[in-house]
Amino acid sequence: MEWDSKKFLKIYVINKIVMIKITPEYIILRRCDKMQKLKVGVIFGGMSTEHDVSINSAKSVIQNLNKEKYEVFPIYIKENGEWFKCDEEILSQIANPIRYLKNIDVVFPVLHGLYGEDGTLQGMLELARKKYVGCKVLASSISMDKVYTKIIFDRAKILQADYIYLRKFKENYIYIDKNFNEVVYDVSKICEIVERKLNFPVFVKPSNSGSSIGIKKAYNSKELIESIEYASKFDKKILIEQNIEGREIECAILGNEEPVTSALGEILPAEDFYTFDAKYKNIASKTIIPAKINRNIEKKIKKLAIKAFKAVDGSGLSRVDFFIEKGTNKVYINEINTLPGFTEISMYPKLFKQEGIEYSELLDRLIQLSLE
Repeated sequence: MEWDSKKFLKIYVINKIVMIKITPEYIILRRCDKMQKLKVGVIFGGMSTEHDVSINSAKSVIQNLNKEKYEVFPIYIKENGEWFKCDEEILSQIANPIRYLKNIDVVFPVLHGLYGEDGTLQGMLELARKKYVGCKVLASSISMDKVYTKIIFDRAKILQADYIYLRKFKENYIYIDKNFNEVVYDVSKICEIVERKLNFPVFVKPSNSGSSIGIKKAYNSKELIESIEYASKFDKKILIEQNIEGREIECAILGNEEPVTSALGEILPAEDFYTFDAKYKNIASKTIIPAKINRNIEKKIKKLAIKAFKAVDGSGLSRVDFFIEKGTNKVYINEINTLPGFTEISMYPKLFKQEGIEYSELLDRLIQLSLE
C-alpha cells in the first residue's frame, strides 16, 4: 500500500495548535506495515426465524473478506443463544462472549431479524466498546419495528401506505390510534375498523419480523381474522397496512454522514407478493438491475432513500424499499432494512456491483466505515 499523507492524515490548526486526525485507512495501513491483519469477527446464526438465511449470508461474507488484510474469526450463535467459535468447521463453545470479543478489532454482524438486527447485539457491542459494521442501537431498533419505523416516516413526511396498529391483549386486541389512544376490542370489531379506514386487500404483518415471515395478504374479513391471528404468533404488535398496487423498487445505501445510493433494482415476485418462499425458494422470482424507470422518479427514490436513512439515524449500510403506484406513479416507502441479505445473489451487493463496486471491495468499505 502506497503512502499518501493527504489520504491518511488530516491536519488542522486550531488556536495555533496543530492537530492530526488519523483516518481509518491509516489504521489499516499501519497494521499492514507491521504485517498485522485486522481481526474481524463475523457473527451469524442467531435466535431469530432468519437463522438459516443468516448462515448463507455469512458464508459469502467470510469467503469474500480479503485474507491478506483480515484475520477472520467466524462466530456462530445457535438458536438457543449459545455462542461458538468456528475453526475449520469445528465448533468450540465460547463461555464468555464479551471476553472473547476483546481480542477482535472489528465485528461484522451478519445476523438478520430479532436479537441481531434489532439493536440488542449492537447494544452489547457498545458495552464491550467494540467497533462494528452497520447501524447503531437506535437505528437498528427503530428499523426492526415496522410500526415505529412508520411513525418516524410520518414525522419525516415521507409518503407511505396508510396503516392500523394493534397489540395482542389476552384474547382480544388493543387498537392504538394515531394519537396513541388505546381501546380494547375483539377481533370482529377490529375488522370493522379496518373495513372503515382501509380498503381490501390489506397486508397483515408482525411488527418485528424479517424476510416476510408471518405476513399474509387478506382480501376479506375472514382472511383478515386468520391473518391477524397468524401474525400474533410471531409478535404481539401487529401492523395492518393498505395494499399499494405497483412496482417494487429497492435502493441500497452505503456510508455514514455522507451516504451514497446504489443503482435501483426492481423485484418481480413469482407469487402474489414477495413472501419468504418467493425470496429464497422460488426460482421464478426475478430481479431487474438497473430498474427501468423514469429518470426523475429514479432521482426522487434515491433522495427519499437518503432521507429515510438519516431519519432513523442510520450508519454503514441499509436497503430501502419503495413502491411506484400503478396509474399515478406516486412513490411510497415500504420499509428500511438495516442488515439486508448478504449472499452474492442478494440485492444489496448486486445493486452496488451495478455501480462497479465488487463484493470484496464493498466489505472493505463497510469495515472502513465502522472504524470512523
